[in-house]
Amino acid sequence: MRLLIVEDEKRLALSLAKGLTAEGYAVDVVHDGREGLYQASEGTYDLVILDIMLPGLNGYRVCAALRAAGHEVPILMLTAKDGEYDEAEGLDTGADDYLTKPFSYVVLVARVKALLRRRGQGAGASPVHVHGDLKVDTAARRVFLGEDEIALTAKEFSVLEHLVLRAGEVVSKSEILEHVWDFAYDGDPNIVEVYVSTLRRKLRAGLIRTVRGAGYRLETSP
Repeated sequence: MRLLIVEDEKRLALSLAKGLTAEGYAVDVVHDGREGLYQASEGTYDLVILDIMLPGLNGYRVCAALRAAGHEVPILMLTAKDGEYDEAEGLDTGADDYLTKPFSYVVLVARVKALLRRRGQGAGASPVHVHGDLKVDTAARRVFLGEDEIALTAKEFSVLEHLVLRAGEVVSKSEILEHVWDFAYDGDPNIVEVYVSTLRRKLRAGLIRTVRGAGYRLETSP
């Protein structure tokens, strides 16, 4: 899952990004309302964490603009305000949830997971994907091959999840890199090959096929 954090308190934003990355999400961070609106409009995000008090455009206006343009990405609003009116205004502009600073990081992660789960259920999608003897539970972040549970790191799970969600399709290396790593990543793009190789070793060699010159495909038959 790919998240966007729009927060002008840089220490908080980077702390949240570090924690959510450790949870297995790809996280982008911007510190300005106008840049946040641009990134949310142009990028493919599964959720936006949006502060209200921002330079450029405040969070209310960013949220309203996204909804007016037809973007349905879940939005979790953050604010130092705590009045009922402020919460109502945030939700009226189209936000899906509201969290008042200071907040518990554990609570934020729980809210993020709940919004992502709700979005999947709203789309009629099950969090459990079964392909032959492979079962991937994207909500619990657990993977089974036959009767055996396979332990994966957060990044390994994210790569597998992206392939599972598009099972049977060819997914390019650049698509995986964009979805699993944040836009600040400037390392070796061959990192994708390393993770695919690890997944094949932990799961089964023929499960993820290389389509030469195009990318990778998760086989849907056992």
